[in-house]
Order: sequence, then C-alpha cells, then structure tokens
Amino acid sequence: MPNYPVTINVPENVYSQIQSAAKRSRRSVDQVLEEAVIAVAPILESGSDQLKSALAQLAYLNDATLWQIARSNLSQTQKERLEELHYKQQSAGLSPDEKEEEQALLAFYRETQLVRVQAIALLKQRNYDVSDPSQFHPLV
Repeated sequence: MPNYPVTINVPENVYSQIQSAAKRSRRSVDQVLEEAVIAVAPILESGSDQLKSALAQLAYLNDATLWQIARSNLSQTQKERLEELHYKQQSAGLSPDEKEEEQALLAFYRETQLVRVQAIALLKQRNYDVSDPSQFHPLV
C-alpha cells in the first residue's frame, strides 16, 4: 500500500508534546504522528457525531471528572454479555439480532476506550502521573 506525504502545521506546544512522546518511546516524530493519524482515521470516517463531540468537549472538564472518565469501562453485565456472544459466535454462530447486539457492544467498547485515552492524554498534559489510572495524583 503506498504512503502519501502530508505536511501539517501545529502549534509549538503541540509539537513539543509530540516530540516528548517520540523521545520517550524512542521513535521519530514522524512515526508517532503516523500512528496517531492511523488510529484516528477510522473515527473521522465512521465515528458518530456524538463521539466526535464528546472527544472535543473533554478539554473543558475538570481533573476529577477526567479521572473518572479515564477509569471508566464497560459494566460487568456488558462485559459478560459480550463474552457470551463471542463464545456463541465461535461455537454455534449468532442470530441476526445477536450479531447486531455484538456489533453495538463492540462499538460502545471502542468509543469508551477512545474517550478514556483522550482523558488520559489530557491529564498527562496537565502534569498528572497517568501510569496508573486508578490513582489520582499530580506530578510534583
């Protein structure tokens, strides 16, 4: 698959953040940006307007709320149901209604993970140690 070169202009503070992330991960800025764009592209194409709006609004939330979001996940009931559907898919197959339910749960899971990642990134920008999202403490 061919690659297409793209030039973008970003504010200095954003470039510094990308550069720091690249340095920490021992990758080039180009590699970090490429991975970020690849990860976001499907959301831009198929993400719901509600998801796009939620991601944009996160920057306006306070730290405590971002920490709650960073720790959010599917409910135990949703996890168990998704697991049941996966096992049934492998053993006997799913009915059309079950396939629809599985796809809805998977979409919700993906969106939840994307919102979590964005919340963690914002907390990191606000100088919080996000290595353990169960904790809530600023870097000193």
